[in-house]
Amino acid sequence: MARLSRPARLSILAILALLLLLAAMFGLWRLSKARCFALFVTPLCRVQTPEKLVALTFDDGPRREGVSIALDALARNDAHATFFLIGDEMARHPGEARRLVDAGHEIANHSFYHRRMVDVSPAAARREIDRTDALLKAEGGGDTLLFRPPYGSKLTGLPLALRGAGHRMVMWDVEDPPERLDARQYADRILEQVRPGSIILMHIMYDSRATAREALPLVLAGLARRGYRVVTVGQLLAARS
Repeated sequence: MARLSRPARLSILAILALLLLLAAMFGLWRLSKARCFALFVTPLCRVQTPEKLVALTFDDGPRREGVSIALDALARNDAHATFFLIGDEMARHPGEARRLVDAGHEIANHSFYHRRMVDVSPAAARREIDRTDALLKAEGGGDTLLFRPPYGSKLTGLPLALRGAGHRMVMWDVEDPPERLDARQYADRILEQVRPGSIILMHIMYDSRATAREALPLVLAGLARRGYRVVTVGQLLAARS
């Protein structure tokens, strides 16, 4: 077999190095999106409990219409939920988070700018956490020290900041399905995934989430028929076995 020339060997090595780099980048991307694993902290995806309890959580906002829809549906079903709120949205819509707190719901940190916090430094992440915490406390909440990463994305800087701030990273084990489904299909998709201790993620704050808004009463009714009680993340944690 003919021996490869030096330029050919260098070309092969360059290709191999590129492939290794791409593989490493893909691995980091998958790690940043892992639902129940993070570096430096242990994300909460579900709580071990013998009781038929589930935590219903909502991301984004607060927006007046989304808050009103949630408050009405939850009150009709004697349910309580955790709302992971964006600091910038709280600043632009003052008083909306307070409505949630006054109704007995839990408000928590969803960052200030709602950007993908994959490449942020610990210091930059901590600034967003602290700034949003201050708004949560001003609205009457924020004592739970719960944080949910925007888009579920995290790598090193954010987990380090959360560990330093004493916050718990809250993910989920049941999430809302694509909006292309109708409300009944949407609710059924959620209900078929639920088990005791589940943390359910829904998005209803914005007008673009019309299907999720329509499905929320169906989800709550379906949970009640199955014997589940809907509680906040804090209450679910208190009931863990």
